[in-house]
Parts: sequence; structure tokens; C-alpha cells
Amino acid sequence: MQIEDIKISHHNRTIDGTFYKPEGSKCFPLIIFSHGYNGHKEDFEISARYFAANGIGAVCYTFCGGSTRDSSGFPTTEMTIFTEKEDLNAVIDEVKGWKCVDNSNIYLFGASQGGMVSALTAEERGDDINALVLLYPALCIADDWNARFEKEEDIPDTEELWGMLLGRRFFETIRGFQIKKQVGTFPKSVLLMHGAEDSVVMSDYAVWASEQYPDARLEIFPNEGHGFSEEGNRRMEAMTLYFIHECMNCRRNKYLALE
Repeated sequence: MQIEDIKISHHNRTIDGTFYKPEGSKCFPLIIFSHGYNGHKEDFEISARYFAANGIGAVCYTFCGGSTRDSSGFPTTEMTIFTEKEDLNAVIDEVKGWKCVDNSNIYLFGASQGGMVSALTAEERGDDINALVLLYPALCIADDWNARFEKEEDIPDTEELWGMLLGRRFFETIRGFQIKKQVGTFPKSVLLMHGAEDSVVMSDYAVWASEQYPDARLEIFPNEGHGFSEEGNRRMEAMTLYFIHECMNCRRNKYLALE
């Protein structure tokens, strides 16, 4: 495979990413990995290599201001769910212009906060995305923070969580936000994977989402928490690869039926 560093500029900031290109493929499917809170583009490097080795291109990127390891210069105190959504949209727009990418087979993969961002983005980009993969998606984010800061005057100027400083904008932009009114209508296939022992994001949200999407499958991983073990990640990769091939075959069959 070929591995290339990429930069994507939008909204006066620049995303840092890595492109994993399958060897010898002229036109291939592509999966876009969105990391979780205070994550990094390297979080899914092993998975990206796995998919590229199996003929599926991958892009991993760091949300601007979404990590203490982000190199964009965008402050973590300016990051919100919606700036991250802008980042993901910019990545989608970028890869759609690559001649080596099969635009009919672009897939979103989001983990934790990146799962919430991917779910929200998929609702608006249904024509551009062939399927959605959500790994312990943190659909609880707005509910949790709004419960913590019940009144607007309770919102602090900054709040540190897990080693990263959030700003007031993060909390203000999700004020009154109801995730259950924003996701669940993406019309194509969705694969959700969640750990049975997840104490950060309750599996209730994944169960609810799996019941809302018209075509969804939920896999609960025994003995896994919020962040899978090595064994759990290898199972996740194999399950995702199988899912993508299913989606590709389904699309191909629909195309042939129209001929």
C-alpha cells in the first residue's frame, strides 16, 4: 500500500490526515475514520492498514481542535460538535474529487464522539455515503452535558475533561440539542458495535439508534468497554470488512437490476 500525508483546508483551518491507498488499485472504495474525544488520526492506523491491504482505501484525520495532539493550531476551546462536523464534511468533499476513489462506495466510520459526528453528517450526506459504521457512538454527549449544566449560567468559560480543555462554545452549541430528533433517518445500511461493559456511553443509545434506522444491525461485544481490546478491534475490523462487502454487493446488484 501507499501511505500519504494529506492536508485539507476549510473554514480558515487545516485538517491533518493520512491516506492509506491500496496497492495496484485504479478505483477503490474508501472508508473515512473519525476518532473520538481527544483522539488522533493514528488511533485507527492499524485498522486503516487492514482495509487498504484488503483493497479498500482509508483516510484517518485529526479533528481541528479535537485533540491535544492536533497540529492545526485550532484551539481545543473553540472546538464543538459542529466544527468537527464541518471537518468531516470537508474530508468527504475532498475525497469525492479523487479519481482513484469510487464515489459510489464511500463509507463513514466514527468512534465515540466521532461516531456522533459521523451519524449527524450521514443524515445530511445520504447521497454521498453508501453506509455508516458506528463504534460505541457517544450519542449521549448533549444529554450528559446539559444534565450537568442545567442552566445557561451554569456553563463555565472552560472545562477540563480527560486532559483536554473545552471552551464555553462547546456547551453553548449543544444547549437544548436533542440527538433523538437529529439522527435515525439515514436510509442506507448502518452497523453499530458497542461494548457490553461500556461505562462511558450506555449501550441504551446504540440500542435506540439500531431501532430507528431503517436498515441497521447492532453487535454487542462481550467483555469490551469504551475502547476495545486488541482482540475486540480485530473482530471489529473483520466484521466491518464483511459489512462493507455486503454493501458493495447490494449496490452492485441494484445497479444490475436497473440495466
